Amino acid sequence: MSIRSWGTVKSWAMGLLALALLIPGAGLRAACVDSVVLVHGNTGSPGDFQNTYNLLRQNGYADAQIYAPSWGNALCAACNDHSGSEETPVANAINAAIAGSCTGRIDVIGHSMGATLAAREIDKLGVSGKVDVFVGIAGAFHGLWSCGTYPFNVATSTCGYWGLSVGSPFLGSIAGHRFGQRMYSIKSWIDEINCYGGVCTVGGVHTSSIDGETGSLTYAYGHYGLLWYTAADQLLLLQ
Repeated sequence: MSIRSWGTVKSWAMGLLALALLIPGAGLRAACVDSVVLVHGNTGSPGDFQNTYNLLRQNGYADAQIYAPSWGNALCAACNDHSGSEETPVANAINAAIAGSCTGRIDVIGHSMGATLAAREIDKLGVSGKVDVFVGIAGAFHGLWSCGTYPFNVATSTCGYWGLSVGSPFLGSIAGHRFGQRMYSIKSWIDEINCYGGVCTVGGVHTSSIDGETGSLTYAYGHYGLLWYTAADQLLLLQ
């Protein structure tokens, strides 16, 4: 190859590079994305997010960019709340995800009680400014009627002071707070857990809605179907 022809090829290559840099998402976007934290629900496991995990991996996320902490007593749903040992794995995952993120920011997706627990840790750590997107799937941000109204009918930890009874001090402590730059809820009007007795609303608002949310997606799925069957839309919300 002559010097002149090499110069032509070099100019052509540089032109392509310049074009790539002008196209949003080209080049670096494929390699550098926000780390993602996936927080399962009460007595669940990281495997509950298998569909989401698979889709993230298929769309350029490295395994090291996905954090899925295991938290709580997997054999006692009534024992778990939003304070103490349940917090540690989630807080550690959020801190590790931020520290390891090539963008310096993270996205967080929580399901059921994992959504409110993730919100608690983001709020407690004071890192909402580091969270680009927060997605709460089937969360009970306004409480569960099956837990009663605080301080009545709250015989278990899950429904107590640090739990999900309607009007609990815990829910009051995160009400109106931000858990990310963009916040989305994924909900259903046939959620068998959040719509106990056929009632999904608390104070006229669907309990899965997040105060100040950017948007909300509604599906005709049950409590776990909202997690399992919405992976594609979860991914879209992170973009």
